[in-house]
Amino acid sequence: MNVTLFHLMSYADLDFEATKEYETVWMKLPNKFYDPVKGHKLYNRYLDELEYAETLGFDGVAVNEHHQTAYGLMPSPVVMASALARRTQRVKIAILGSALPLREHPMTVAEEYAMLDVITGGRLIAGFVRGIGAEYHTFGLNPTISHERFHEAHDLIVQAWTQPGPTSFSGKHYNVDYVNLWPRPFQNPHPPIWVPSQGSKETIDWAAHPDHRYTYLQTFSPAKAVQKYLQSYRDTAEQFGYEADDSQLGWAVPVYVADTDEQAINEAREPFELFRNRLLKMPFEMLLPPGYSSRDSLKRIMAAKAMLSQDLTIEVAIDMGMLVCGSPTTVRQQLESHWNEMHFGNLLTMLHFGNLSEELTRRNMDMFAKEILPGLQTMKRAAPAQASA
Repeated sequence: MNVTLFHLMSYADLDFEATKEYETVWMKLPNKFYDPVKGHKLYNRYLDELEYAETLGFDGVAVNEHHQTAYGLMPSPVVMASALARRTQRVKIAILGSALPLREHPMTVAEEYAMLDVITGGRLIAGFVRGIGAEYHTFGLNPTISHERFHEAHDLIVQAWTQPGPTSFSGKHYNVDYVNLWPRPFQNPHPPIWVPSQGSKETIDWAAHPDHRYTYLQTFSPAKAVQKYLQSYRDTAEQFGYEADDSQLGWAVPVYVADTDEQAINEAREPFELFRNRLLKMPFEMLLPPGYSSRDSLKRIMAAKAMLSQDLTIEVAIDMGMLVCGSPTTVRQQLESHWNEMHFGNLLTMLHFGNLSEELTRRNMDMFAKEILPGLQTMKRAAPAQASA
């Protein structure tokens, strides 16, 4: 299994008491509550934590994109990946991902990703997302065309990466007479493409298609819902005529480790409940505005995320598999149990969440790396027994 440190870079210094009157920290929270001096310290702290992950033996580090929210301070994950490119030597750097329909032109993404891939000598993982519904409010874009803009942008980027130029591209949203990328990506034919998703059937069908076979990721959902979606990917692959490899599946989940279960729950309670019940929460119309998903996919996602509007205690979150938390033995057993049920080949651990302090984040990282990480990295399914002659 490949294990990645995934960082959301939340605005941990938010005054939660002063902002409790606001329904959500997405879009509508006045930016007077953001202090650039504190933000300066947070950015550099978070980059230090991602760089430290390489020292601890993680296989990769991951950043993502969100806009106008205290939930995550990375409107441009490319900036963060660029900062990491020269400060790391071994780990994969995953951008999970750039929201293609929100960009003015996909050729910019193709160029920036290619630059990062060349700078790092082929350590980039290219994540592509549509962006959650709130982002379409942020940019004033029509969510009903997000699928077609996403697919067309993807096609143009892959063409730019793989076809000797100059070529041309003609589509509904993008028309380019000269597709002639300088620089070309380091990896051949291109960096691996990962697709985080909330679970729409359209995304699963597209990612699992034999022409793609992209790594499909589920994030921040109950473990049973994650299992359902990962199995849906496997079933879709089987319908296409092939067996999905474990490396095509991934799960992102917060993890907290301490000496005992009681200590872990006590220390993680406030940061996790702030993360889950304040930073993550938004009106459902922001998450899934009309037209963002098909009716069938909307029903599936709403059923899987039915508790999104409700506050959760840390105990309920642990029971649901939305947080892995406890002593090293407990965390190891929980992750092994989830792996035995899902067989994901990529685990994206969130070892910082909410307003977890720098001291506790570092200790969490150290304990996870010492007590949990080596065992996870050696986990794989046994090869099928060979029939005797």
